[in-house]
Amino acid sequence: MKARPILFSGPMVRALLAGTKTQTRRIVKPQPPYRGFDESATVIKCPYGQPGDRLWVRETWAALGTKNRAPFVYRADTADGERVRVDAPWKSSIHMPLCASRISLDLLGVRCERLQEISAKDAIAEGLSYLTKDGGRTFKYGIPDRDGLPGTDNDGWAWQDWQTDPVAAYHRLWKSINGHGSWALNPWVWVISFSRVPAG
Repeated sequence: MKARPILFSGPMVRALLAGTKTQTRRIVKPQPPYRGFDESATVIKCPYGQPGDRLWVRETWAALGTKNRAPFVYRADTADGERVRVDAPWKSSIHMPLCASRISLDLLGVRCERLQEISAKDAIAEGLSYLTKDGGRTFKYGIPDRDGLPGTDNDGWAWQDWQTDPVAAYHRLWKSINGHGSWALNPWVWVISFSRVPAG
């Protein structure tokens, strides 16, 4: 079984740990011709693998042991901006070794589609939380703070930024990760479905 690394931000790591994130979308590189894959003479292989492969998650981390050894701590679990201690600064997810990873994912499915083709069900599977403040008459979708509630103390969204349409909420999430104008480009994306491997 092949194992490949994949990076996630703090809110998405928390969604993985909560079991609410079971999909991710990543831009296909290079992009196929405008009309799609049928006109491309080149087969584009998904860099994240195929069903049956395993992914291991890279996230912002710190090593409390010497020479990048355990025990490890993870920024997604701590207060925003907090340092573990003076001699253990946060390290970028790109530099996380496999031995420090705490989350593994079994890859269940891979397909390609245009970004804007995402369904409401798939938008929720991307790790959005949903809450109601009116007894269940209206639900809104968004990214909570570390306490699970709307707010901007950490890396969540204020309640007014949550959306009643999960696709609109995912649109906001995509722009926050990929930049202004990235949604309008409507690129081809890999749609990667997975399940979390139980710890231990």
